[in-house]
Amino acid sequence: MKTKIFGEHDEATIAQIDRCLAAGGDRAVLCADGHKGYAQPIGGVVAYTDKISLSGVGFDIACGNLAIRTDATRSQIASAMDEIMNDVTRDISFGVGRTSKTRIDHELFDDPTWNLQPLGDLKQSAAAQLGTVGGGNHYVDIFADETDRIWVGVHFGSRGLGHKTATHFLKEAGGKDGMDVPPTVVSDSSALGQDYVAAMMLAGRYAYAGREAVARHVVRGILRANIVEEVHNHHNFAWQEEHDGQRYWVVRKGATPAFPGQKGFIGGSMGDDAVIIEGIDSPISREALFSTVHGAGRIMSRTAAKGKFVKVGGKRIRTEGLVRHDEMMKWIAEKGVVLRGGDLDEAPQAYRRLPDVLAAHAGTIRILHTLTPLGVAMAGRDIVDPYKD
Repeated sequence: MKTKIFGEHDEATIAQIDRCLAAGGDRAVLCADGHKGYAQPIGGVVAYTDKISLSGVGFDIACGNLAIRTDATRSQIASAMDEIMNDVTRDISFGVGRTSKTRIDHELFDDPTWNLQPLGDLKQSAAAQLGTVGGGNHYVDIFADETDRIWVGVHFGSRGLGHKTATHFLKEAGGKDGMDVPPTVVSDSSALGQDYVAAMMLAGRYAYAGREAVARHVVRGILRANIVEEVHNHHNFAWQEEHDGQRYWVVRKGATPAFPGQKGFIGGSMGDDAVIIEGIDSPISREALFSTVHGAGRIMSRTAAKGKFVKVGGKRIRTEGLVRHDEMMKWIAEKGVVLRGGDLDEAPQAYRRLPDVLAAHAGTIRILHTLTPLGVAMAGRDIVDPYKD
């Protein structure tokens, strides 16, 4: 069987992963947090022998998670969480198109790959955006683990740099826009493919640098703590890997690499626990191409959660969605989370429960730590996230 499926999925999501195989994929995996994405499902993993999928990596190239374990404890910070979260939103820019409040110099801007198009035109804005978080489900969280040690977790990617880079290469490759379309796949030996891989790698360095800058500032500059351990992964990326003696480009969209001994940070929703996991070696792990979930996974679209805009008497009015604001805030209050920003489309009610999706991957990963959220910061309700994956 070419596709290994974890968990339960609707027909449209399965049809997407089937189209990816039909477009030249050799093997595929659909993780338990999967749902429809642009051309390749979120939670989808596709292995290609000599091709790379531009739409598979997606618009938010190198989106990923970083968790930092600190030497602070819950008792040291619990009473100051309101002030701490105010400091997070004061120091860090959330939302679309925002620039960093503190300019960050980084050696990645000396990389000659910036000479490629369209990267040269994007370098200045990328430098200004380094260290910003973005909109949608991107966040800065503060957690306590099972022994009350404090962790800082962040989730975001390569910001406008990744989105504009993906848009450029998809256009150059003649890709079709939309969700129910074949993936845009190019040969890895073509000039376009080689340029894309170089650009993707640079966006990956950029995303790593941004997540490190944000999370380390929260640890050192706001919590006044020290870094004990870092767990860092992309989950929208393509890697060259060997599986069962065969070399592949493995394209993960919303899927965390989980090779034996490799750690990963997987978030729930704004009102749910997160986990630190470790990959293990097993027959089912190999079927999964050593991949696992990247989060809990949506069960309703953003529009379904928030409601959609309709015209009434010449005015745009948002209809009521499936999630009510008072229900979201009741969940957050019961969990004791200090929330900054966020909206109904990111409410816990819009997501699966993380323990359920992790259970579907039993035998491929082990849970090392369970992280309980104390503070969550996201872009506010008026921010629309254009980064489509």
